[in-house]
Amino acid sequence: MPKTNYLIGKAERLAYRVPAPRRKITKKAIYTWADIQARLSPQIQAVANGQALLDEALCPGDFAVSRVTMHPSYIAKSFYPDRLFRDMQVIAVGSQSTSVCPDRWTRVGPPEVMPAPRYLVAGKRQSITEFADRFASISEASTVGKDLFRIWSFDMACGDEKIRTDPPAFEACYEVGLNLLPNLNSDFIKAAFIAYAQSLGFETREDIAIDADNLWFLPVEGDASQLVRLGEFSFVRVIRPISKMRAISGAQRASNSSALVQLPDAEPFNADVRVGVLDGGLPAIHVASRWVRSVIHSDPDADHATGGANHGLGVSSALLFGSLSPGQLAMQPFAFVDHIRVLDSMSENDDPYDLYRILANIEDVLVSRQYQFLNLSLGPDLPIDDNEIHPWTAVLDSHLSDGETLLTVAVGNNGERDVEMALNRIQVPADSVNALAVGAASHAGEGWARAPYSAVGPGRSPGVTKPDILAFGGSGQQYFHVLDADNLGCSEPVQGTSFAAPVALRSAIGIRAVLGDSVTTIAIKALLIHTSETNEQHKYDVGWGKVPENLSKIIESADGEARIVYQGELTPGKHLRLPVPLPEEGLEGMVEIKATCCFACPLDSTDSSMYTRAGLTIQWLPKKDDKSETFFGQTKFAAEHDLRSDAGKWETVLHAGLRKYGSSLNSPAFTIHCMAREGGAPVSDGAAEQIKYAFVVTVKANKHPNLFTEIMNLYSEILTEIEPQVSIPVRT
Repeated sequence: MPKTNYLIGKAERLAYRVPAPRRKITKKAIYTWADIQARLSPQIQAVANGQALLDEALCPGDFAVSRVTMHPSYIAKSFYPDRLFRDMQVIAVGSQSTSVCPDRWTRVGPPEVMPAPRYLVAGKRQSITEFADRFASISEASTVGKDLFRIWSFDMACGDEKIRTDPPAFEACYEVGLNLLPNLNSDFIKAAFIAYAQSLGFETREDIAIDADNLWFLPVEGDASQLVRLGEFSFVRVIRPISKMRAISGAQRASNSSALVQLPDAEPFNADVRVGVLDGGLPAIHVASRWVRSVIHSDPDADHATGGANHGLGVSSALLFGSLSPGQLAMQPFAFVDHIRVLDSMSENDDPYDLYRILANIEDVLVSRQYQFLNLSLGPDLPIDDNEIHPWTAVLDSHLSDGETLLTVAVGNNGERDVEMALNRIQVPADSVNALAVGAASHAGEGWARAPYSAVGPGRSPGVTKPDILAFGGSGQQYFHVLDADNLGCSEPVQGTSFAAPVALRSAIGIRAVLGDSVTTIAIKALLIHTSETNEQHKYDVGWGKVPENLSKIIESADGEARIVYQGELTPGKHLRLPVPLPEEGLEGMVEIKATCCFACPLDSTDSSMYTRAGLTIQWLPKKDDKSETFFGQTKFAAEHDLRSDAGKWETVLHAGLRKYGSSLNSPAFTIHCMAREGGAPVSDGAAEQIKYAFVVTVKANKHPNLFTEIMNLYSEILTEIEPQVSIPVRT
C-alpha cells in the first residue's frame, strides 16, 4: 500500500528577512496653492461659525467634533495629516468610509467616484476659530500646507446624518454610539450626553452600556421625534434602532417524523482539545451527554428560553457528529464539548436590552481564555452596516485579536430578504475579521450551491469576502439531521446556518485532534479556506468556497502535490521572504500554485474605514531576485485604492492561485511586507506589536507524482511532515 503524504511543516525555517525595496514616489501636484485656499478656506470658516452657534450642552468641555475628508488620491497611511491636526489642535477620534468624486486627480482619465477616509476630529471650539482666522497666512511650503494639499473638505455632521433607519425592532428604543477621546478621561463626555439626553426626555441605560476601544454604546429610550436633536450632540457618531436577536426556531422539520440514530460507543479522538458552544442550553436528558464535558449557565437563576435547548442540542449535535444519517452509525466526535448557555428565559420578555446582556455573557467566556475553539450560532437580527461597527463585532474582534481562539459565526438565515434594501446581507457579528463567518451550502458532497436562506456578502471592508466559507447546513432538497430534543435517541431534519457553522468548526477541531499542536489555530483557519471549493459561484454567495467534508482532503498531499505550511509571527515594517521548496532539478509541464495567507490583528472600532491595525502586501517572485508578478491581485506599487479593492491590503485573509510552466520557476518565493497603522496614521517601526500569521502553499505538478517525496528528501534537515497522532476516521 503506497504511503499517504500529509502536510509539509516547519516551512517558516526557510524564511528570512530581506531589505525593503527602493521606492521613489513622485506625486504630481493636483492643485495650485490658490486652488487649495479658494476651496478650503470657506469650508473651515463655515465649520468655525457653525460650532460657535452650538449650545454649550452639545459641546462638553467646549469640545466639538468636525470632519476632515481626504482627497481620494491621498488615502495611503503615509499621507495621514498629523501635522495639520496638531496645528489645528484637534484629536482624531475615529474615521468613516465615504465616497468622493473629485474635480481633479492624479490618474489618467476623467475623475470617478472613489473611496476616501473621513476623519472625525475633536477640538476646542476656540482652537477651530483661531485656525480659521489664520488660514490665509499658512505657507504653501510649510508642513501644514503640504497636508492641506491632500484634503478634500472640512465640514460638520448634522444630527439627521447620524441616524440609521434599520428596521425598528422595539418601539422607541435606540442605541447611541459616541466617540470618546483616545488616551484621555472621557467621563465628562459621557456625563454631558446623559444629562442632555435626559433633558430631551430620553431614559438612558448607562448600567449596561458597552465600551469598545474609544466608542461608547449607550441604549436609550424615548420619542423618535427627538432623535435629530439627540444627534446634534457633537460626540454622537451613530443612532440606530435596537435590533432583536435572531429567531432560534430555524430548525424546520421536513415532516412530523423522527428516525432512530445510532451513536458511536467511543470516546472522542482527542480529549485535550478545548471546545465550547455558545448557545441556548441543553435538555436535562439527552443522548449526547457522554461527549458533553460540562453545561454552564451564564445566569444560573434563569430557565431555558423557549426552543433554546432544542437549538442548543441541534448545534452541539452538528459539532459532535456532523449531519446524522438515520439508520447509520454516527461519526465519532473529535473532542469533548462544553455547552455554555448564553441565551435563556430572560430573553422571553421582549426585552430591548437583551442584546447587551447576551453579549456580556459571551464576553465573559472570551475573557476566560479557556477555549481553543468556539461556535456562535446566535446574534442580532441585523444586516451589517458598511460605515459603522456594531458592539457585537467590536467585542468579538477585540478578544480574538491574539489569534489563540478560532470562533465560527453563523452568517444568518436572512438570504431571501429584500435585496434592494440589502436586508439579505450577512448579519452582525459575521463581519468580524478575526472570526470565521460560515454560510450554509444546500447539499453535502457534489451539486451544492448556497442555500437560499443563507445570508450573502459582501462583508464590510476590510473583510469584503464574506462569508468566509460555506458548510453543509441543509435545504428543502437535502435536510441536515440533528439529535431531536423531543424524541430521545432520534434525529430530526433541519436547515440553517446555525448548523453549518459548527460543521465547519468540527473540521477545524478534527485538524487539531488528528495533527495536534503542530498547527496553530490561525493555520487551521488558513487550511479550511485554502482547501475550500468555489464551484465557480460568486464569492458574495460562497466566500472562498465550501469546506471539504472529508478531513483527508485538508491534511493530505495527493500524488503530484505538496501542501506546505508556514506559521509564526510577522514584524510590522519588515519584509519576510518565504521560499517555496521545489525539487533541485525543477519542474516540468504545467504547474498549479495556490496560496492562502491568514493573520490575526488588533482592531480600532472607532475607525470603520481603517478597522484593521495591520495589513500585508505580498509579492510573488517566480524566479529568485527577479521582478515580482501579480498573485493576490497586488501590483508592486499600486495606488492605495487599487490595493483595497483588488487585493485587500488590509484584509486578514488573502487567497489566490495561478498556473505556470515549471520551466518558468527558479527558486520561487513570496515576500510579505507587514504594515501597522493606528487611526489611519503609520506606526513607527518597533512600536507595533507582532502579529500571528499562517501561509499555506499548494504546488501541484502532474508530471511529478513523487513531488512530495522529492521535496522532503531535499529538505530533510529543515522541513518535517505533519503526520497524524491518531488514526484518521474513514468518515469525517
